[in-house]
Amino acid sequence: MSRLDGELEILGRVTHASNHTFLCELCGTEDARATRYVVYKPVSGERPLWDFTTGTLADREYAAHVVSEALGWEVVPPTVLREGPRGLGMVQEWIDVDESIAPVDICRPGEPPPGYRHVLDAEGGDGRPVQLVHEDTPTLRRIAAFDLIVNNTDRKGGHILPTGTGHRYGIDHGVCFHPDDKVRTVLWGFAGEAIAIDVLADIARVADDAELLAVLAEHLTELEVERFVARCARICRSGRYPEMGGGWPPIPWPPF
Repeated sequence: MSRLDGELEILGRVTHASNHTFLCELCGTEDARATRYVVYKPVSGERPLWDFTTGTLADREYAAHVVSEALGWEVVPPTVLREGPRGLGMVQEWIDVDESIAPVDICRPGEPPPGYRHVLDAEGGDGRPVQLVHEDTPTLRRIAAFDLIVNNTDRKGGHILPTGTGHRYGIDHGVCFHPDDKVRTVLWGFAGEAIAIDVLADIARVADDAELLAVLAEHLTELEVERFVARCARICRSGRYPEMGGGWPPIPWPPF
């Protein structure tokens, strides 16, 4: 029995989420490692999107977890596809965050705080100038690389969960794996820099992982899997984090 099996009891709905998202308690599991709380996103509550096929977001969330596990990076919390109170959906382990840590932050203009990278300058809600920054850590560099290969179109600051151990998780991967390049992320502080050799080695390995690609083929289209492999190869050839490009908006809105 999986640590994410067991009966789901809905405790409440996450009201600020675009699609139906529920906080649930996991009951009746015999696995001593089982988490007590999970996030449940039923397919029946997915909002139609113009650029993603209706009813595929849960599969994309699961596919992102599968890639994360194959890489060995633990970017995505434990995730499964299973039945729940509102039908088939994505169930993901709830992560307790350390609210004293801000992997992505907004601060006054000038030099970024120690340990942070500048992303862009903007105006705050009161019209005063601010800058968007994010941590400069190996963990965030891996998340930034992960978003490139899964083609994440919505990496907001609030989608990075800090833990007290120093690890950072990424969540909300329902709009990944589009066949067209559509990366939108707040993690542009590494743009133009070399990607670590071990990170590139992991990316090259998963692109050639027949078992992984077979699993992805069960949840994505043939073209989406092909483009995933092609993106991995392109990133390995370049060896660098890309610069912001024109055309498709590179920053999600709102950024948090």
